[in-house]
Amino acid sequence: MNHENASSLKKKRMRIADSVLYFLIYLCAFLSVMLLAGIIVYVLMRGAGTVSLRFLTSVTSVLKGTVGIAGNIVNTLMIILLTMLAAAPIGVGAAVYLNEYAKPGRLVSVIEFATETLSGIPSIIFGLFGMMFFGQTLGLGYSLLTGSLTLLLMVLPLITRNTQEALKTVPDSYRSGAVGLGAGKWYTIRTILLPSSMPGIITGVILAIGRIVGESAALLFTAGSAKTLPKTLAAIFPKIFQSGGTMTIQLYLSATSEGDFDTAFGIAAVLLLLVFVINLAAKCLAAKFDVTRKK
Repeated sequence: MNHENASSLKKKRMRIADSVLYFLIYLCAFLSVMLLAGIIVYVLMRGAGTVSLRFLTSVTSVLKGTVGIAGNIVNTLMIILLTMLAAAPIGVGAAVYLNEYAKPGRLVSVIEFATETLSGIPSIIFGLFGMMFFGQTLGLGYSLLTGSLTLLLMVLPLITRNTQEALKTVPDSYRSGAVGLGAGKWYTIRTILLPSSMPGIITGVILAIGRIVGESAALLFTAGSAKTLPKTLAAIFPKIFQSGGTMTIQLYLSATSEGDFDTAFGIAAVLLLLVFVINLAAKCLAAKFDVTRKK
């Protein structure tokens, strides 16, 4: 009888402990959601009045009396495009080599350690290196190309590691089945492994784009802060070699150097909407390429 009472008391204490832990978990989740919602609501309330069609399609000019971020939007899109054109194939290719071709050993361990170390280096150090190496040693100066090359070093570990983890989730039976059917290594990777891991790869690419959009410290040292808008389509390519400030750079300058908090919060609202669109696109693309959900 005493043994039954002790067992009952023990189960009761376990139920109480479980209830307390469940409460703490839900409380943490609630606080996280409320914190995010509070930031979004505050930024949108402060910046909604500034955002308009003219704000998005014009350039700040004292002579014309206009305030706009069209040049910064173009610079942001160009840096995203330039960076991802190099980072996506290199990162995915490096992950395929490490996961499918390289034999486990010291070399692979060194490469993985290097990528993990790169992902933890502060962005300001990347900016300093980019300014000295790409800007001065290679003679690129303050330009969108210098900023893109610097960001390439920053997002490459992110894409590589995400692609590696995505490839590791593909069952080994897929590889064995392909070998049993006589398929070659590259054919198996191209037709089976990459499509199966595409949701994870896309997630890594989208996260890299999100980091590019939100980066400011490294670009202050490398890309500069010019906010001019190309007058013609032919002038877009030469702009790669010219200084160009992204939206985050302009937000920083508006809030600190210029003291124009209305413009700063307007840019912040646009950045929030852009991040939302990026995350939505990531979910849609990941769901579209998720072959495990397809019948």
